[in-house]
Parts: sequence; structure tokens; C-alpha cells
Amino acid sequence: MSKRVARVVKLQFPAGGAKPGPALAGVGINMPQFCTSFNDATRERGNDVVPVEITVYEDKSFTFVTKTTPAAVMLKRYAGVQSGSGTPNKTVAGTVTVDQLREIAEYKLKDLNANDVDAAMRIVAGTARNMGIKIEGYEG
Repeated sequence: MSKRVARVVKLQFPAGGAKPGPALAGVGINMPQFCTSFNDATRERGNDVVPVEITVYEDKSFTFVTKTTPAAVMLKRYAGVQSGSGTPNKTVAGTVTVDQLREIAEYKLKDLNANDVDAAMRIVAGTARNMGIKIEGYEG
């Protein structure tokens, strides 16, 4: 007999840096156990932001799945900016190359709703456009 799912929660933590606190308090799981498991699973990812999907069962047990770093975080890192543009259609916050766009798309492919790298590139390019980040030499 399978366990009954009580809820599914999506959160983001720094790789290897989850700590018990308000974000986890409302989830209803054993916070130290989750933090230890998450930190062990993500320690090698450097200082990336790691989205995590936590499935909480009625008996208070849980499972979690880590996702890839958000495209916006990667775009800011490659463009060398702290944040996107406040007016993305008027002000350029930074630029990335097509090769960097492809690298991000290949990394994100498994978490995106895309069948190939070109479709993933279009999705990431849309994120860049909404952030005011220009992609040099890309006409997608």
C-alpha cells in the first residue's frame, strides 16, 4: 500500500546551505533530517540556488527532488549583473553570448517543457528578454 500524499511544497535553498527556519516550519517535516539530506545531496553544486520539490506524506515522512538552478540566476551570473532591468524593453541590464545561452539551455533541458536544445534556448531567451538581458547574435 502506498503512502498518501499530504502536500507538495516547492522551495529554493543555496546548495549545501539549507537550515531549519520559517520556510520549512510550515511544511510539517523533520527539519534537521531534511536539512542534512538536502545539504549532503547538493554540497557539490557550489553556491548555486537549488530549487527543491518536497513531497510530504500523511505520516510526516517526506521525499524530495532537486531541480536545476533557475535560468534567471544563471543568466545574471553569465551577464555579470546583480539584477535584471526594471524596464526590460528599454534598458539593457547585460549581455550574454549565444554559446552561453546554449550552455544554459542544455543544463536546464531536463527541467524545461522542451524536446530539444533549440526549444530550450527559446525558453531561456524569453527569460533573458524579460530580464533585460541581450543575447548577442541570437535571432530566436
